[in-house]
Amino acid sequence: MLSKESLSRYFEAANFFNRDLSWLEFNRRVLEEATNPNLPLLDRIKFISIFFSNLDEYYMIRVSGIKEQIAAKIIEPTIDGLTPLQELKKIELNVKEMLTELYSLWKNSILPQLEENNIQILQYDQLEDNERTALKEYFNKEIYPVLTPLAFDPGRPFPYISNLSLSFAILVRNKKGEKHFARVKIPGILPRLIRIEKIIGKEHLPTNSHFCAKFIWLGDLIKANLSTLFPGYQILQANRFRITRDTDIEIQEDEADDLLEVIEENIRQRRFGSVVRLEVEKEMPEFMIDTLTENLQILRQDVHVIDGPLGLADIMQLYELPLHHLKEKPFHPIMPKVFDDEESIFSLIKKEDILLHHPFDSFSPVVDFIKEASKDPDVLAIKQTLYRVGSNSPIVKALIEAAERKKQVAVLVELKARFDEENNIYWAKELEKAGVHVVYGLVGLKTHSKMVLVVRKENEGVTRYVHLGTGNYNPSTAKLYTDLGLFTSNNEICADVSEVFNYLTGYSDQEEYRKIAVSPLNTRDTLLKNIQQEIENVENGGEGRIIFKLNSIVDPTTIAALYEASNKGVNIDLIVRGICCLIPQVPNLSENIRVISIVGRFLEHSRIYYFHNNGDDIILLSSADIMQRNLDRRVETTFPVENKNLKKYLKENVLDVALADNEKSRVLLPTGKYVFNRKVYTEENINLQEYLMDLTVKINKQRQGEVI
Repeated sequence: MLSKESLSRYFEAANFFNRDLSWLEFNRRVLEEATNPNLPLLDRIKFISIFFSNLDEYYMIRVSGIKEQIAAKIIEPTIDGLTPLQELKKIELNVKEMLTELYSLWKNSILPQLEENNIQILQYDQLEDNERTALKEYFNKEIYPVLTPLAFDPGRPFPYISNLSLSFAILVRNKKGEKHFARVKIPGILPRLIRIEKIIGKEHLPTNSHFCAKFIWLGDLIKANLSTLFPGYQILQANRFRITRDTDIEIQEDEADDLLEVIEENIRQRRFGSVVRLEVEKEMPEFMIDTLTENLQILRQDVHVIDGPLGLADIMQLYELPLHHLKEKPFHPIMPKVFDDEESIFSLIKKEDILLHHPFDSFSPVVDFIKEASKDPDVLAIKQTLYRVGSNSPIVKALIEAAERKKQVAVLVELKARFDEENNIYWAKELEKAGVHVVYGLVGLKTHSKMVLVVRKENEGVTRYVHLGTGNYNPSTAKLYTDLGLFTSNNEICADVSEVFNYLTGYSDQEEYRKIAVSPLNTRDTLLKNIQQEIENVENGGEGRIIFKLNSIVDPTTIAALYEASNKGVNIDLIVRGICCLIPQVPNLSENIRVISIVGRFLEHSRIYYFHNNGDDIILLSSADIMQRNLDRRVETTFPVENKNLKKYLKENVLDVALADNEKSRVLLPTGKYVFNRKVYTEENINLQEYLMDLTVKINKQRQGEVI
């Protein structure tokens, strides 16, 4: 049997990519989508926004952690051989290179193309007189009252600056010739881009104006009117800056009497996390940078000098423009044919397992499943895990209604879901008010599993129904992420899920389940057992074949097992959207392993683990990626798809098409870089997500009797 001990010979630094550098390569692929001339303009802008949003979170979580290690004088290298200081230097070189490329793209390509399409972002000195007059009035009425100039002098300490906030560092001089420093925050409650025609009214636009949308940066409008905030003072210098703080919450759960209280306090403390990055305008003078670095307690190497607008994640505002000719064709999720019959969702599930593939299939059946369970008088109990549910959740409302109807409702709300803590605390309290039994999770473990269990009284006795998924119970992200969900009434799976809920809400030392694997108990062992089986099949003269589709592969033991399988002749394909620490295509190590990554209009989020098993395919779906955190520090569920038609769909229409994708897939090289999986001239264009959209529409038209 494969184990960490038996695979120890593979645990050498040369056999692993660095996790954080691999993540940067993922964000580089996002950047490549922004540079893609074949994408419509507003979709390219969307990817620029995503790139910067990703980078913000990367600094808040990953870079902050590396800097903490450096401050603690940790010099122990990670499994890839880099010390924290070496890693940070490589990160900064990579980030600087990507930022240079992206700001050049913004200035030299995106802005001119916006103008070509009648969208203009103006400098203040480019405004017409009537526009300046109207914007001055708008500033006085709507912006000025919100602004708060904060002085910095011996009597007033350096002001607190919030995470990701955009501010002006200002140098002013009074009539005595004395110079003073001040800070003015650009309000985050106002849009970063001010739509000029909405301020002045379209009737006041010049008759020859051909621009359908004219904008000015909020910061430029504030800068032009700063004298209003400092009457009697001369403004000598005003430059924008932006900070990023460490926002990773560290919770001493074993010392917490009340986890809810501890997390609420940690959220309050998060805003005071140490500064890990300072972004400044290129025009900011060195003395002002020195003032900021000294008072923010950072080093000069923590400063990013930016040649362009700071915080470009905010340009997602442009994507909201109703200019459909500048976006990819819209796609609306479709209700699967199985739900055409107006019968109970429970009777449909009882007939056969149902697989949903979002966002191609509508997420509505998942919501309807819980809604119907909340209303059905025969339903006795509903149990569910909630990780990221979003705001205004119809699922939570249905659970509350179920409790109000006196059904037994138990919900595990994961309070430690990063950046969703406040939202989850709110929903946990609302559920408790309604009488729902709320559990906050297990000490030392995040509950990342996606499960719903419905217990129903029927003529033949009590029957259980289950939904298991790879993604969150969030209708909004279900339109943006590709995920899979399985409805089943399989007795063994339902019994397993019941026992997992008992493990979550009570006490249990159970280590074996009938059909499913559960982290932190046996997910890794389940994967290793199936990898071992493929090795044995090759050794016995059969075929060995493995395909994994997932977000990240980091766990050294599983990677070592795949190296062993490759050396034994097992053919392995990995479809890894994000981080990949495995090095492919290395002789005598991974020559039978190919790694591709697909970055498209939807975020690839589903996890599928396929094993050929001598022709009797094993397909497992999971909430878990192959990372130590998913295998050892989270509650996760990995579950089988056993229906032959559903297995065929996953193999032929998802995995095989993903591997054939020659438009959005990139191949990972042994160097750590990715190159496009370009088609040869004889091949047709294959785009996994476009294929699945077209397939879903085609099936829908066929059932409506339309001619294809």
